[in-house]
Amino acid sequence: MAKILTRELIYFWYYFDIQFRQIAGYWILGMILGSVISVFGKEKIHGLFAALQGKKLGVVGIIPASLIGIASPLCMYGTIPIAASFSEKGMEDDWLAAFMMSSILLNPQLLFYSAALGPAALLIRFAGCFVCGIVAGLCVRYLFKNKKFFTFSGFAELLNRDTAPNLFVRFLKNMGRNIKATGLYFLIGVILSALFQRHVPAEVMASLFGKENQGFGLLMAATIGVPLYMCGGGTIPLLLTWLSDGMSMGSATAFMITGPATKITNLGAVKIILGIKHFVFYCVFVIAFALLSGFVVDYVIRVV
Repeated sequence: MAKILTRELIYFWYYFDIQFRQIAGYWILGMILGSVISVFGKEKIHGLFAALQGKKLGVVGIIPASLIGIASPLCMYGTIPIAASFSEKGMEDDWLAAFMMSSILLNPQLLFYSAALGPAALLIRFAGCFVCGIVAGLCVRYLFKNKKFFTFSGFAELLNRDTAPNLFVRFLKNMGRNIKATGLYFLIGVILSALFQRHVPAEVMASLFGKENQGFGLLMAATIGVPLYMCGGGTIPLLLTWLSDGMSMGSATAFMITGPATKITNLGAVKIILGIKHFVFYCVFVIAFALLSGFVVDYVIRVV
């Protein structure tokens, strides 16, 4: 029994060490990038979004709104108060929808993490989140025309915690919060990926999510994104393992969209600002867009 346990621990450490060394650098650099943007660029990014309001761009404004959402370093609970303040100043709901949708799906830190998956996955993740924000804005503009889509009452803008007079101290404090917020989930993700590599044959992943079963694989990937996704950094090791074991890029795309959009903590906040009817529309929209994106990646673009 002791020999079996020792052998399993050796195998586990072998896979854990490989995964950790593959991804840890991206995680560390991603946190550095996220903290730099949060400390030195957050106000400029949000100021840029506010400046769009007076330019009368109409529907075209959805495009920069989606890009700025990706550039924003805030989490969901930081994004909502910012959006609430923009709404009070008269920002159109379609622009807010584009900004919030892309911000939920992606931020600079997670984008850098995703580089560990390879250039194709990185580009697909960015493009998918950007387009999702645009489509969300168009849906709000044309399907809910002349109707208020959001209810921001009760969401005041959060106090800025990056207020230390010394910029380096401010940066270090922000880094500490990033490590606290993502470190545990990152380790859990590496542990789970090591366990997957050791105990789940590659043939199983290929049969579930591979090219020979792409239709069902897309549906499965879009579905498991709901319960499995807790933190973006924590899912990167899992995705890296799944892709190497035969998961199609389309299935990975579907997972990368439904995961952050339907994360339990995000759903609670989204339900409050949308109300039940708009919340149901949001959930249907996310799953439909994820499936369509996965289909385009696997059958139209045909990314290997």
